[in-house]
Amino acid sequence: MGDTSLLRTPLYDLHVELGARMVPFAGYDMPVQYPLGVLKEHLHTRARAGLFDVSHMGQVRLRGPGIDAVIQALEALVPGDIAALAPGRIRYTMFTNDAGGILDDLMVTRFEDHLYVVINAGCKTEDLAHLKANLPADVIIDYLGDDAGLLALQGPEAATVMARLLPEAATMGFMSARAAVIQGIPVQISRSGYTGEDGYEISVGATDASTLARLLLAQEEVEAIGLGARDSLRLEAGLCLYGHDIDTGTNPVEAALTWTISKRRKADGGFPGAAIVQAQLASGPARKRVGIQPDGKAPAREHTEIQDLSGNRIGEITSGGFGPTAGAPVAMGYVDAGFAAVGTDVQLIVRGKALPAKVASMPFAPHRYFKG
Repeated sequence: MGDTSLLRTPLYDLHVELGARMVPFAGYDMPVQYPLGVLKEHLHTRARAGLFDVSHMGQVRLRGPGIDAVIQALEALVPGDIAALAPGRIRYTMFTNDAGGILDDLMVTRFEDHLYVVINAGCKTEDLAHLKANLPADVIIDYLGDDAGLLALQGPEAATVMARLLPEAATMGFMSARAAVIQGIPVQISRSGYTGEDGYEISVGATDASTLARLLLAQEEVEAIGLGARDSLRLEAGLCLYGHDIDTGTNPVEAALTWTISKRRKADGGFPGAAIVQAQLASGPARKRVGIQPDGKAPAREHTEIQDLSGNRIGEITSGGFGPTAGAPVAMGYVDAGFAAVGTDVQLIVRGKALPAKVASMPFAPHRYFKG
């Protein structure tokens, strides 16, 4: 059995039943892989549909005296353009600090009378404290906690599966969300995810989470997928992992996340660290997050030093491993801005040996989000 000091998601018993190897992750006992294995789980998600338990993430509803006031309050904490969201639409953004550093990255969905926010598991406590300290007293912070589960169904056949259970899911736009009922189970479903594939995330009451997961796993296209493949999938997709590729020591400009900041927010600021972000937008950052393609078969792991061809340190790998879809090692990290151009030759110090690599464009596996 798992470590009883760790928190458990509503699907813990199902993971054990399915033969998952459980590991500690962000304070939870989570499945890193199932008997299928990380490589096959990764490839199955790219080819068909994979089901992920992401119930360890934090789900929060923000309500207040009016939706416009709630939006204005949240915009004071993030560089994203929340005001421009139509009801039922989602935006990826981040909490920043006064130095422009990233406290967490998050997804914000606008509904008619509230905002729904998904925050990272490892940042939940700090994020909730940040919201309580900085939102006006009349904005109600409703943390769903252990009352809700969150499932992600990802892959090119995810829409086929969802359409079978919920016909209207097939026509949902990318980065949209809605309330629905699946075989009597109330859910909130979004067309989004973290793999680079088409897919959905489904918020469901904790007591119904296992029933819904079993219903999805009963579909011929679907396999259970663990954290191991989740990480390799997001790395191939060039997506950041908080605490590795982004943190309080990185800002959105050097992290190559300026696409998340609208023209209005770039110009007007109004979020923590805005002056620093605006200065970097104007003059360029000293370093940039880039893709790295090692030559040969040896993967470059996190904290691997990146050097120029003269042996000078120019950066560090923040995420790295083998990309099953790419069929080669893939990595991302930060390099001095002068070395950030795609195709730049660099070297990686792996076990004391300098190995050749190149700065590469991301993603390493093409995004296949639903365009509608």
